[in-house]
Amino acid sequence: MVSRAEPSLSGRWWWSIDRVILGALVALMVSGVVLLMAGGPPVAERLGLSTFHFVNRQAFFLLAALAIFIGVSFMTPRQVRRAALLIFVCSLAMVVATLYLGIEVKGARRWLTLGPIGSVQPSEFLKPAFVVLAAWAFAEGTRRPDLPGTLMAFLLLPVTITPLVLQPDFGQTILISLVWCGLFFVAGLHWFWVMGLGGIGAFGLLVAYQLVPHVRARIERFMDKGSGDTFQIDTALESFAQGGWLGKGPGEGTVKRILPDAHTDFIFAVTAEEFGIVICIALVALFAVIVLRALIVAQKTEDAFVRLAVTGLSLLFGIQAAINMMVNLHMMPAKGMTLPFISYGGSSLLSLAIGTGFLLALTRKRPRAADFGAFRH
Repeated sequence: MVSRAEPSLSGRWWWSIDRVILGALVALMVSGVVLLMAGGPPVAERLGLSTFHFVNRQAFFLLAALAIFIGVSFMTPRQVRRAALLIFVCSLAMVVATLYLGIEVKGARRWLTLGPIGSVQPSEFLKPAFVVLAAWAFAEGTRRPDLPGTLMAFLLLPVTITPLVLQPDFGQTILISLVWCGLFFVAGLHWFWVMGLGGIGAFGLLVAYQLVPHVRARIERFMDKGSGDTFQIDTALESFAQGGWLGKGPGEGTVKRILPDAHTDFIFAVTAEEFGIVICIALVALFAVIVLRALIVAQKTEDAFVRLAVTGLSLLFGIQAAINMMVNLHMMPAKGMTLPFISYGGSSLLSLAIGTGFLLALTRKRPRAADFGAFRH
């Protein structure tokens, strides 16, 4: 235990951090490694890799993610904004670079190879940085009408999503757009504009359906199973049916042996078969605790930037989790979205560490004077 009187940096961190959010996030990280032990080995064996290839790599990336997660959580709001700006500029440049130098996978260029580091998906790092910068712009627009903060927030969205559309990566585009609309609403802008943005989004989806073949194929497969291959979705639904409430038990699942993305997009379905719907509900509860706790803290915060940034980061985290789980349950078309801290993926883990580290940093308890100073600067 750390005394409240402890003057060290770590002591002040421990007594100012939101331990509910911290505990739920750590529980998700540990759960991710455990659950990947169910979904990862069969995929590794099919690819001719060592049985625990994905598990070992996930554990390695998790150690790096924990270091980033804890380090970022020590930041002040001012440092969070500066870090977000740097990450945004670098990751946006890398996203643009994927259009010319990226590895093509399933008709999309989303990955860059960076020598010994391996493949990196820059759009993952773009997301938390975008949210913080959009929150900053909206906050400045409402606090200082003489500055074009709201205009900057409006321009930030097309600058961010245009290269994502060109990759194409419509899953990340939709996620970023939804979070931006949430920030737009929380910033207090009129319902008229919210409805207008909804109309623009619907029009964009219609254009994508008409012009992008793989988007059309995914939507048609979702609406009509007879229109194309629905093997992964059908297999995922079978996992829920076979697992029941309590599951078959660790290592007893069979569907994971034929599910191509059992360790990434469909880890939730693998969890259902081996550990049961009860554990799936527990995972949903962990995500809900993090999002709702963050929103409650945001509601009580007087600093406009902190309030908007915490709201945006919690929405980003919660919507991404919801999209992945809804795809597994065939409640929406496939998006290729990972389940935060549960699905395999180095880029995903490290970007989540940055985003949740920002969230912890901004939800820390600070003296009112310090809050005022951070607000001014």
